[in-house]
Amino acid sequence: MSDFLDVIRQRGIGALDKKMGIEIIEASPSRLVGTLPVEGNTQPIGLLHGGANVVLAESLGSIGTQLHAGANRKIVGVDINATHHKSATSGIVTGVATAITLGKTLCSYQVEITNEKGERTCTARITCLILAER
Repeated sequence: MSDFLDVIRQRGIGALDKKMGIEIIEASPSRLVGTLPVEGNTQPIGLLHGGANVVLAESLGSIGTQLHAGANRKIVGVDINATHHKSATSGIVTGVATAITLGKTLCSYQVEITNEKGERTCTARITCLILAER
C-alpha cells in the first residue's frame, strides 16, 4: 500500500473519483479493491448508474497500471467494457480488480463489482497503455 500512497502523493486523486466517493481499500499492481456509494451516483429512477460502475473499474485499473509502471510513467486507458448483471439501489458496491496481464506497454484487468450481499452487479475489463518515456 505504501507504493500506492507514493503514487497518490505524486499524481493526486482524480476529481471524478472524489466527486463520486470512490475509496481505495487495497492496492497493488496485481489486485485492487475499491468501494463506491450508490447514493449520489444513481439514474433518475434510483438505480446505480451504469457509468458509475465503469468509473470505478477504470479507476481501479488505472491505479493498478500506474503502480506497475511506476510513479514517473504516464498511463492512459485505451479500452473498457462492462456488463451489468444486477441493479444496486442502496449501500455501497465493491470492485475487485485482478490483473489479467501486466506488460511493458499494456496492462489489463478484470473487475468484478458486487453489492453488499456479495451478489455480482457488474463485470468489467479495462486495458491501459503505458506511454513511452520522453
